[in-house]
Amino acid sequence: MKYKKPGKAKRILAFLSLTSIAIMLFIPIKQAIVFEYQNKGEVLAYLPIKEDGSFKIKYTHSIHLSDVVESYNLTEKGNIKLYELMYEDFAIGMPENASNGEIFEQKDGKYYIKNMNRIFPSFDLRLGEVRANHTVISEGEEYPLSDYIEPGTWIRIKAKKLNLVETLKGVNILGQ
Repeated sequence: MKYKKPGKAKRILAFLSLTSIAIMLFIPIKQAIVFEYQNKGEVLAYLPIKEDGSFKIKYTHSIHLSDVVESYNLTEKGNIKLYELMYEDFAIGMPENASNGEIFEQKDGKYYIKNMNRIFPSFDLRLGEVRANHTVISEGEEYPLSDYIEPGTWIRIKAKKLNLVETLKGVNILGQ
């Protein structure tokens, strides 16, 4: 029996199917806060977030051992904006007042700097090994980063739309 080549319509259908699969794998679809390994671009973990979503990072200050909470949201251009800082002690490494346009407030024994407009394409963090207990907070839920990333790791944090391949490589902090 002689082998028969597939018809032109079947070849086109096969090509379109393979192209569709490739597009689905590599087109960015899911907005997330991404925790990358150093400056290598390797996704260690990610937190799915709404396009205009906000998140917080809470940690224990290494000197005065009290909580610090940094509040962020995403900008329209995909950057991260620090809009509020909360801390409990004036000590080394903590601001004593607000900068131009910012508001300093003391409430219930805590200090706040509000109306901040500090925008970053990304920022780096060394995940605490001893006391820091870096925790990301989203929609009222707390996720200790050491549950997903080795303490002591230098990570880069940024907002990014992930494609299907990237979501399979990293750990979804929400477990979804």
